[in-house]
Amino acid sequence: MADIARKPSRTAIVALLEGANLPSADLTDGHLEHFFFLGPRTAPFGLVGLEIYGKDALLRSLVVATDFRAAGAGSALVGHAENHARTRGVQSVYLLTTTAEPFFARRGYSRIERSEAPASIRSTREYSAICPTTSALMVKQL
Repeated sequence: MADIARKPSRTAIVALLEGANLPSADLTDGHLEHFFFLGPRTAPFGLVGLEIYGKDALLRSLVVATDFRAAGAGSALVGHAENHARTRGVQSVYLLTTTAEPFFARRGYSRIERSEAPASIRSTREYSAICPTTSALMVKQL
């Protein structure tokens, strides 16, 4: 598998996310600092991002192109993002999902009530506006 790199091109991020019907409208240049990818910078086949808020982080935008699934790319990206978060002092990683709850549960994430999210996570656009209220909120303590 290719090496995981940091800060893919914005155009590539949007194309990959939109191709998987995942949100991209809220991405700012500040977000790109904590995005990681597999494949060429201009045409990645895997992607994950973090929004870091002190001791909490929101894991977002995990996507792996169909042809590269079931080869460990998603797990590698999540592990890399978690390690990056640890180096930044993050203690809890949160995420919202409508489709990947079993995948994240196998990686140590637990579903919690949305009301249990800290203010930093509740204030994100993903939590407050983009993801439906039926999304599972999950957390992992690092």
